[in-house]
Amino acid sequence: MTARGFAAFPKVKRRVATTWWGKAWVKALEDTALDTTLIRLGRRYAHAGVVGPITVSPGRLHAQVHDDDTVYTTTVSVPALSEVQWGRFLDRVAEHSGHIAALLDNDMPRDLVLAAEESGVDLLPGIGDLEPDCDCDSFELTCRHAAALAFQVGWLLDADPFVLLLLKGKPEQELLDALRDRVAGPVGTRTPVVVSAEVAGQLPARPVAPATTPVVLAVEPPPGFEVADLVALMEIAASRARALLRSGTLDE
Repeated sequence: MTARGFAAFPKVKRRVATTWWGKAWVKALEDTALDTTLIRLGRRYAHAGVVGPITVSPGRLHAQVHDDDTVYTTTVSVPALSEVQWGRFLDRVAEHSGHIAALLDNDMPRDLVLAAEESGVDLLPGIGDLEPDCDCDSFELTCRHAAALAFQVGWLLDADPFVLLLLKGKPEQELLDALRDRVAGPVGTRTPVVVSAEVAGQLPARPVAPATTPVVLAVEPPPGFEVADLVALMEIAASRARALLRSGTLDE
């Protein structure tokens, strides 16, 4: 799958990027804009819930933005990495198992990004890297509609750094497969972050377990049960227990 779709955000009173990479995304947007007034208006539009469902694909963001009685088609383009650059980045990730575990846990280590930059690979956008396009009549870059879309994408990045990696050119499964080939062993999997509008103003940040040792069943299953079924249930129970431990629920 080379594109991901995300449900429209509901109206929220206030929301800002919280992760360091989400803040870096917003800074690139603000530094690129020629009119700070339109940036402020775009932030207001993002909070007003007028941006439709967002599609993220390699090098491109897309959404329709409702403004009064008109719907505008808005895109923001971002430079994708070349295959050579991806090779350098994946080599950096594969050098440290902690980097792989961090990505699987929806974290983007700062030292990983810095190491990638030293190899000539820029994951985060800089000034001028965000190229907006909108069918509105604004002559300024960035227009209020593209700014609203970019602000909301900053919220998506907060919840799931794999959104950034897709935007830079690699779908999640393709990236994990490439890492698996480099480390010559199981990389592990993660529960994808599903961004929805179920809770107003909040991105569901479900805990994700890093790669773990496979569950081995040491006893025979009872009649009517398959070994694979019991192993699956044990893995689910272990995953939920780890999630509760991280949230502190079991300590209450």
